Amino acid sequence: MARMRAVDAAVLVLEKEGITNAFGVPGAAINPLYSALKARGTIRHVLARHVEGASHMAEGFTRAKAGNIGLCIGTSGPAGTDMITGLYSASADSIPILCITGQAPRARLNKEDFQAVDIAAIAAPVAKWAVTVMEPYLVPMALQKAFHLMRSSRPGPVLIDLPVDVQLAEIEFDIDAYEPLAAFKPAMTRAQAEKALSMLNEAEKPLIVAGGGIINADASDLLIEFAEVTGVPVIPTLMGWGSIPDDHRLMAGMCGLQTSHRYGNATMLEADFVFGIGNRWANRHTGSVDVYTKGKKFIHVDIEPTQIGRVFAPDLGIVSDAGAALKILLDVATEWRTAGKLRGWSGWAKECQQRKKTMKRKTHFEQVPLKPQRVYEEMNKAFGRDTTYVTTIGLSQIAGAQFLHVYKPRNWINCGQAGPLGWTLPAALGVRAADPDRAIVALSGDYDFQFMIEELAVGAQHRLPYIHVVVNNAYLGLIRQSQRGFSMDYEVSLAFENVNRAGDPEPGYGVDHVAVAEAMGCKAVRVKKPEEFAGAFKEAQRLMKEHQVPVVLEFILERVTNISMGTEIDKITEFEELAESHEDAPTAIVMLD
Repeated sequence: MARMRAVDAAVLVLEKEGITNAFGVPGAAINPLYSALKARGTIRHVLARHVEGASHMAEGFTRAKAGNIGLCIGTSGPAGTDMITGLYSASADSIPILCITGQAPRARLNKEDFQAVDIAAIAAPVAKWAVTVMEPYLVPMALQKAFHLMRSSRPGPVLIDLPVDVQLAEIEFDIDAYEPLAAFKPAMTRAQAEKALSMLNEAEKPLIVAGGGIINADASDLLIEFAEVTGVPVIPTLMGWGSIPDDHRLMAGMCGLQTSHRYGNATMLEADFVFGIGNRWANRHTGSVDVYTKGKKFIHVDIEPTQIGRVFAPDLGIVSDAGAALKILLDVATEWRTAGKLRGWSGWAKECQQRKKTMKRKTHFEQVPLKPQRVYEEMNKAFGRDTTYVTTIGLSQIAGAQFLHVYKPRNWINCGQAGPLGWTLPAALGVRAADPDRAIVALSGDYDFQFMIEELAVGAQHRLPYIHVVVNNAYLGLIRQSQRGFSMDYEVSLAFENVNRAGDPEPGYGVDHVAVAEAMGCKAVRVKKPEEFAGAFKEAQRLMKEHQVPVVLEFILERVTNISMGTEIDKITEFEELAESHEDAPTAIVMLD
């Protein structure tokens, strides 16, 4: 046993639990923890410009690699409240991050001390656990519980609030006697697997819906093998995109109201059986339950018991970690295939492949200002199969999901349920901090980019290079498109005559993103014409490698482009002409504006 401050014990625990990076903003109430971090020098710290940004960096860090847990640090007052959006988005997408806040002294709690707020109560609805630690010796034990909770069952974030006098108090602690607690994850039994496969065997047109739980479980290889053994096509959700390569013969496309493929929706409408694994039946995937479930039977496998039946009651629900489920399902399916007990679905799989070949949207446009579809077409050419895309919300994200290609798990890092504007930039920095070698391309509309644009300075200061594609139409594009239902275009335009851009060939586009990026210590390239694409992508990559800073690649778009979407999966409005084949799903609506 050794005598030390509670914060020194805390840093030893963080090390033993595998924490290598922290993102945060120091302040008076958390400075004791910072002094312990400095004394040890084992955990890299990235200084954010905004604490919400730090929380999203922690999310990006976690999402980048299996086993990662991002750490966000700040004071409990305004810094803690700034973290709430990060906690919400992490909780919504089952992402473990640890937020540590510094609190006023215990004697000053509930006395309106400077920047003192009950952050644990505020964070409780969006965290697996949120606690103010009132006894010094409980600091390492609270952290032990935090890591256990974050890793067990449905993963999620935790907030630990530390009063400054608790941080400074001395305790007896022996790190050699400390061991992380084994995570609890429920597992499908053989009997459950046999029941599920018996139901699958009765289907004529089955699909596997692969959710983000498969990626969380690092089980994408098991999914692909299970799909290949059974021959059942796969529909990944947006959070599960990359769990099977886009060009795999059994990848049948994504389904949904916005981030979907025409062929994915058409295939879902034709199916008679859906095997959901690690998914949550999100409304933008399903649309209304009546349309989505009509004529189908469902199995739902999820790690969280209360997730099963939350949206609709499946015909069979099984509580299991996605990886554990896929392992036993694969074992039984392989045995049944060898014994001739598993039926084949090759004809159905060929139907799905045919839709995938013919039901495509057009991307090749020559217009100036640019159409966004062309930008994504060129991105597919410029960036390789190993590229990791990071994005959050808006027409930029929706079109990205419709037109880009993803081939590996964790190569589509997307804030799914919460979708806060501004998330993309700091999350991309967190991904880069987690992996110094991968190709990273962030994707933002101009409004998402402007929300937390100050974090560009973090990338420059800490040498966190990546390419940030900004599609600029000087609009809140998704909200403008939504306002069509109200016959209005109100308070969604970002356009104005910037007096500092006199003579600019794009008058009225407002903010000069290139100038802002360069003022922050980054590099930037602007693209206006189709013939500039190839050179701009090469130049962005050259600048990133040479200077080791973020590079902003801005594309000047036409002001208004409506992106395909609808209110139901059988009522998707296609605003542009279609590619290769104009043959629609039986119930799809085509409306060319």
